[in-house]
Amino acid sequence: MSTPHRSPRRLSLRGSALAALITVVAVCAGDAVARVFPYGHRHRSINDLGNQFVPFHAHLWDLLHGRARGGLLFNWQSGFGTSFLPDFGTYLSSPFAVLVALFPREDIDLAVYVVTVVKTAAAAAAMAWLLRTQRRGPGWAAGLLGASYALCGWSVIEASYNPMWLDGLIAFPLLCLTGEWALRGRRPALAVLVVAVSWTANFYTAYMATLGAALVLLVRVVLTREGVGERLAVLCRGALTTLLGVAVSAPVLVPLFLSSKQAYPGWTRQFDPVSWPDLFARILPATYSFSSPALFVGTGTLLLVAALPFHTAVPLRTRLWWAGLTAAVLLSFQWTPTHLAWHVFATPNGSPYRQTFVLAGVAVIAAWTGLAAGLPGLRALAAGAAVLAAAAVAASASTLATAWGLALFCGGLAAAAAAWWSLRHRRLVLPAAGVLALVLIGQAAATAAFGHKGKLGGLDDYPSWGTAHTARSEALAGAEGWPAYRTDPSRPALTGNDPLLLGGEGGAYYSSHTPDVFTRTMVALGAGWTSRGRNVQSIDNPVTDALFAVGARLRPDGTVSRAGDVPPLITIRPAGPVPSYGPFDGPPFANQELLLGTRVYEDPVAPGVCRAGTEAYLWAPEYNATARLADGRAFRLNGNAPRNRAALQPLGTSRGASSALVFDASAPPRWALSCLDRARLDPAVAALRASAPTGLRVGSSTVGATVPAGTTGTAVLSSPAIAGWTCNGRPATPYLGLVSVPLTPATTTISCSFRPPGLVPGSAAAGAALLVLAGLLLVERRRGRRAGLGPGPQGPRAGATAELAPAGA
Repeated sequence: MSTPHRSPRRLSLRGSALAALITVVAVCAGDAVARVFPYGHRHRSINDLGNQFVPFHAHLWDLLHGRARGGLLFNWQSGFGTSFLPDFGTYLSSPFAVLVALFPREDIDLAVYVVTVVKTAAAAAAMAWLLRTQRRGPGWAAGLLGASYALCGWSVIEASYNPMWLDGLIAFPLLCLTGEWALRGRRPALAVLVVAVSWTANFYTAYMATLGAALVLLVRVVLTREGVGERLAVLCRGALTTLLGVAVSAPVLVPLFLSSKQAYPGWTRQFDPVSWPDLFARILPATYSFSSPALFVGTGTLLLVAALPFHTAVPLRTRLWWAGLTAAVLLSFQWTPTHLAWHVFATPNGSPYRQTFVLAGVAVIAAWTGLAAGLPGLRALAAGAAVLAAAAVAASASTLATAWGLALFCGGLAAAAAAWWSLRHRRLVLPAAGVLALVLIGQAAATAAFGHKGKLGGLDDYPSWGTAHTARSEALAGAEGWPAYRTDPSRPALTGNDPLLLGGEGGAYYSSHTPDVFTRTMVALGAGWTSRGRNVQSIDNPVTDALFAVGARLRPDGTVSRAGDVPPLITIRPAGPVPSYGPFDGPPFANQELLLGTRVYEDPVAPGVCRAGTEAYLWAPEYNATARLADGRAFRLNGNAPRNRAALQPLGTSRGASSALVFDASAPPRWALSCLDRARLDPAVAALRASAPTGLRVGSSTVGATVPAGTTGTAVLSSPAIAGWTCNGRPATPYLGLVSVPLTPATTTISCSFRPPGLVPGSAAAGAALLVLAGLLLVERRRGRRAGLGPGPQGPRAGATAELAPAGA
């Protein structure tokens, strides 16, 4: 009786499905053990996850359901209007991000969590598919190794709260797969598409994944192709595929890169490599450190990698190349020039080892290289175990090593040895695979849980959507009046992007693309910040509310205060020289008056005392304590330079001498108190309203209005003068940091539109790349017709079938 034929593609699918299943179980188990959302009371939204990614995904939900203010090019809700395409390309362009639309909006935290788990599972499946494409081998083993890759320490500890990075975890095996196609001269169009999707999903980690995939392809070419010409042909095919794919993604990438150059400068730091004991400690499960690479990748995988140099069933040349590549990638983490090369030649502001997933992928491929040739012998296994034991001894000198980590590591080695014995002597495949799967799940779950503990102890966390979110969102919706006026979620904020998360069109904004002109303008007017200027906060001030058409503002008690009639989004300033703000780091009161066009503040009548009936405003950007009027309540100022800057703080209405300013801690070296006179402000606001254009029209990325013939001066749009605005057919000019249009007596309409810089050349590059690809495909098709039934692309060289044996490619 003949043995039923099993399709290599079906075996690959089974391995990928097993990898995805193990990954989902391990991730969910680790989160459940840690009792974090959605399995417990602890917050999951750590740092940028709650501050950026969840709000941006909430905005994507609004876009997909037609509820957002703005569109793909422009975002009217954040920072009084800002470019959205760069944020989309940074945070939301993953194909998995659209899954949030399937959930109710109030379950946005759950939606982002599900997307995170699905991405991790997809990375596991992609790696398992790649392994069985490179070499034939048992599907269950490919599934375990694929899960080991997706459950590496970098994934479950770092990328779990930076879900955009998980697209890089998926991209690495996919880009290696395009290398396999280049090796065999197959599927050029699909390869270009894979590269384009990978780079569009997250260019930052895709860049690292591309470097890693290039190294993998280089080793594959050396081991499977002979002759310089043949090797260069493969490398050129791979390079051309990559360049065309990156070019296809240019409509997103070019605006993103230009926006990064225009962003407010972040924190610059020098790279400082970790000690070797700390480095070795991170190969253990259940370790955590923000500033060292999370190298854990499963003890069974590490044992196979350590045993590879001694695995005599694998040709010596193959062993040296794959073991050497793994070691070289590890060493590159500790040398400044290669560290910079991994990170686009700029040390990251946060965790400095963001390329660690590439090492995990290379290690898994090296482990598969040995396993596909057969189980290592006893000597090879013992030598590999000795190497890992030495690493564990070195790790024990680090404070990062934990008793749990060492115990799980040793237990994993013992389980791997038992599985090896079972497979080699009794052929008990299912029990051995089950043991290895349980060990991997246990180690990964423990690593995830330990990582949650470390992150919650050392980083900011933000609550998941609850009753407070619902109450604020409903209050904002009830006060909505866009585009007649803006509604601002105000302070204190739940996140740095409350307008995206809760609603409204406020001044708060936190992104890697926070424009320099926006930060400087808002600081000149009294705004505070966190994240060294990238997270700009709303200003609670009636003067700036009038300047930015904020007609409703959420209060800390959940009620909404209405400002009455505020000027519209576009107002008119008299003709004359364009003014400029005072010193960037000085008091904001004169700057507010300059933009308003009228003096509305007065100096204190005595040190720290405002005239009775005026409103006291305190500017103390470095003060980190409470301050108050002597007869009023205390207000917290959060100044902690350079990371935090305290916002201009309203203290209440003065009653005269009894309302003297009181600092509840040592007085800061720099502060100023000024007194707002409503009797001056109200007529100034009324004058701006009376002279404002009429017929306001606001689109997703356009704004227009009508002005009476004969009007002169400057029309000012209350949005930051970021690059990309065109008004009345000419690039917009800045007026004290805002978009403006010069008016002549003949002007009767104002028409402004926004287009992200780089969108047109990026689209042209993508079009050119598609034309080149179409031409190449046409030439190849004609060659195929001429060849008739002749031989196809060059196959593997003689003797290389063990290294290059396609399965389901």
